[in-house]
Amino acid sequence: MVSIKKRFIAEARCPSCQQQDVLRWWIASNIEWVECVECDFVQQRLPQSVEKSGHQEQTMIGIFRPD
Repeated sequence: MVSIKKRFIAEARCPSCQQQDVLRWWIASNIEWVECVECDFVQQRLPQSVEKSGHQEQTMIGIFRPD
């Protein structure tokens, strides 16, 4: 069994109870989780891509197909 490492988010406030330094964060099955240890607030989301490809802005002219 793989142990999931949960980390506390420094200086962060819970959006529900407004307590500071009570949020912990972890990733499980490629989903980011945030949980408050005081009021049981839970939020999940898909991780955002850190880096985008530079080729997205380029337009394809055509595809070369040799005869």
